Amino acid sequence: MKRVLRLPSLLRLTLVFLIALVFQNCSEQKIKETTDETMNITEYLRANPDYSMFLELLDLTNYASFMNTYGTYTVFIPTNDAVQEYLNSIGATSLSQVPLADLQNIAKLHILDQRINTTSFTDGKIGTPSLYGQYLVTGAANKNGVSSVTVNKEASIVASNIELGNGVMHIIDKVLRVADKTLAQTIEADPSLSLFTEVLKTTGWYDVLNKPLTNTTDIDSYLTVLAQTNEVFAEAGFTTLEQLKNRYSHLNNPLDLKDSLNLFVSYRILPRLQYLADIAITPSLVTKAPLEVISAKLSKDTILLNEDVFNGVLERGVAIDRPISDVTASNGVLHFVGGNIAIKKRLPAPVYFEFTDITEFRRLTAFWKKPAEAYEKLTIDNAGIDVTWDGKASDGNAYLAYRKQADGSSITSTVGGCWGADVCEIYRFRDANAQNVAFKTPVIIKGRYKIWISYRANGTKVGNVKVFFNGIELPRQVNLSEGGNTDTANTPETVLESQGYKRYATPWSSRVNCRLVGVVDVPTTGRHTLTLQSQGSFTNQSWFDIAEFRPVEMNQLVPKFVAGKSTLQY
Repeated sequence: MKRVLRLPSLLRLTLVFLIALVFQNCSEQKIKETTDETMNITEYLRANPDYSMFLELLDLTNYASFMNTYGTYTVFIPTNDAVQEYLNSIGATSLSQVPLADLQNIAKLHILDQRINTTSFTDGKIGTPSLYGQYLVTGAANKNGVSSVTVNKEASIVASNIELGNGVMHIIDKVLRVADKTLAQTIEADPSLSLFTEVLKTTGWYDVLNKPLTNTTDIDSYLTVLAQTNEVFAEAGFTTLEQLKNRYSHLNNPLDLKDSLNLFVSYRILPRLQYLADIAITPSLVTKAPLEVISAKLSKDTILLNEDVFNGVLERGVAIDRPISDVTASNGVLHFVGGNIAIKKRLPAPVYFEFTDITEFRRLTAFWKKPAEAYEKLTIDNAGIDVTWDGKASDGNAYLAYRKQADGSSITSTVGGCWGADVCEIYRFRDANAQNVAFKTPVIIKGRYKIWISYRANGTKVGNVKVFFNGIELPRQVNLSEGGNTDTANTPETVLESQGYKRYATPWSSRVNCRLVGVVDVPTTGRHTLTLQSQGSFTNQSWFDIAEFRPVEMNQLVPKFVAGKSTLQY
């Protein structure tokens, strides 16, 4: 007879629980095989049929695989309706009927090689160009009482800031079009610019504005035009080309570069690619009229040209028509002015050149002038636009860096006492590394100026720096080891100035200093070269803040620069 082992009820329940627990732990576990489960851009598009047509475009151009790789991209994705509208406009029934080169250009125009959220958009160009090379322009529009963000003045963003594994995505309701017309063709196609077109052709500038670019990556090869509509001409008393010739063509030969009508046109053409965002921060604009400049300033949200005070009298300027400006062409950008601008005699005016305000640093849109702390290296081998140096340039040997302290930080922090709380840092500022660092200045109006160099002192492992203006050595050197004088009771500012120093920032810190390096005659209105040359083997970083060009007749102590902020105190 079999004997059956009988267990107490409590023990039997315990065993059942333990067995169940064992089986539960033996079930299949989900193992995370990647470091980030967020979909990449291409994966997201494949999972969302609303964007299947643009995905097809990316597949046809081989950009789909490119947008599935690691990166920090911004992509503007048109909806299927937007792509279909584009096909209808060109008479095609499918994307396969569109030339491959056109599809590639469209794909590149919609992609930026940097992650940019809408919070970084301004009413103007996005700081980073598209992969095609053209800049995109954002703005605000109100349609039927609904506000939206626009791109290139036509497309509206219908969904934004979709964060993905390799970038951010914005959904738009139209396909962005590549600007394939030259400035001349763009102007001629606008009926409101018919008189401006006539005067361009009469003076020969139409042909200049109709030339295609030979190097699309060189910003200096582009042009910027300030156009006047027929209405603006009419308000100034001109409705025909003959009236303009009678008023301006003093040599009776508009093709002559010295003829007043030719100068009238060349004064409205600026070298370089300059969107409104660029003009708003450029006090003086060089023009194609020899030695002539246009002053620019931002008043609230309006850009005013040639509005200046001379001898205590305000000379009213002309506003740029902001909503219709920032028109991209294949070889430049077009703006519209609201009045007839005339060439004006310019007196010397102060220029405050921040060493951080150069093209190379401006391109760092994630860092430049943002309120957060930042540190970003920049390596150049004689190939910069606004800065070059001799010697070697590598991460371990010599480099420039953009160093930014958070706004509102203590003025005794690393660079908090500097204007804008940022500096241009030169590492290993020495022979065979980067002994001579040359900067292109902003436009300086011809005249006689005192030059002041402001810097952040940095201990004993730096030394003297010579300063050159257009290759000519200035009489005084800057000692980067020398801090600022804080003995305000015994050393008034006027005494400091007589010794070639000043307390340039407020509030003032001994961590920064300012040195008068010489007086120069600026021979021509334009951009010039300011060179810094180390006089030793510096092993500490060298930190430069501002180069001031103040007319000799001007008060050299006022205005002051507000430490930690980008404002002036008068």
